[in-house]
Amino acid sequence: MNHTIEISATIVLFKEDIETLQATVDCFLNTPFSKKLFLIDNSPTNTIKKHFQNSEIEYIFSGSNLGFGKAHNLVLNKIKNLSRVHLVLNPDVVFEPQVIPRLMKELESDSTVSMISPQVFYPNGDLQYTCRKAPTFLGLLYRKLSVFKNKVFEIEYRNQDVSKPFYPEFMYGSFMLFNTNDFLNTNGFDTRYFLYMEDADICRMQFDKGKRILYFPKVNILHVHRRESSRNLRLFYLHLISAIKYFKKWGF
Repeated sequence: MNHTIEISATIVLFKEDIETLQATVDCFLNTPFSKKLFLIDNSPTNTIKKHFQNSEIEYIFSGSNLGFGKAHNLVLNKIKNLSRVHLVLNPDVVFEPQVIPRLMKELESDSTVSMISPQVFYPNGDLQYTCRKAPTFLGLLYRKLSVFKNKVFEIEYRNQDVSKPFYPEFMYGSFMLFNTNDFLNTNGFDTRYFLYMEDADICRMQFDKGKRILYFPKVNILHVHRRESSRNLRLFYLHLISAIKYFKKWGF
C-alpha cells in the first residue's frame, strides 16, 4: 500500500505549558521523515493554535474535554492510508531525531509487532519503569498502598534486565509508536476510558489480534510524568473509574 507520508502523530492537549509543548513539537518535527502532527486541543479556548502555524501540523480544537482516547481517535479517518506508522505522544516528552527512525526500523522488521516504545527517563536521569504486567486488582492495590514490594517489582519487570529489548504485557502511553494499520484495526483507543487505563487496554486489544508489543531500550526519551492521580483527588477518582471499567471488560 502506498502512503502519503511515513509517520503521523497525535498529541492531546489540555491547558498545556507552551514552552514544554513547543519542545515536544520541535522534537517530532526534527524527525528526518515525511510527517504530519495532529494537535488535538481539549482546552477551554483555542489560544494554543497561534503558536503552531506549520504545514506539517494540523490543529484540531475539540471544543470540550473529550478525554485522552476519544481525542486521539479524532484522527482515525485522517490517518487511514496516510502514514506507515502512527505515534501517540504526550505533550511533555523530548527526544533526539534518531529515536523515531530507529524505532520504525525495529517495528517494521517484525510483522508480529504492532507497537514499540523506547526506554524512558525522568528529567533528573532516573529510569521510569514504563513496562507492566497486565493490570490486576491486587496489583493495583499493592502499588497504591506501597506494600508487597517484591510483587510490585515483578509487575514492573524490575526482576529482569530492562536494558535489553523484550515483549511486555503493556507499556505506558507517553510514547507509543504503532503500525498505523494495527492502530486502526482496534479503532484506536476504547473511548469508554476518559483518562487512565487506555494504554493497558489498547495493548490488551493488540494481543487479542495476535500481535505483540516491543520495549526497545536501545533508544531513550525524557518524560516529565507527574503521576498526578496520586496527589489529585479528582484524578484519583478518574483512575479508579477507569480501573473498574477495565476489569469489567477484561476480568480481574
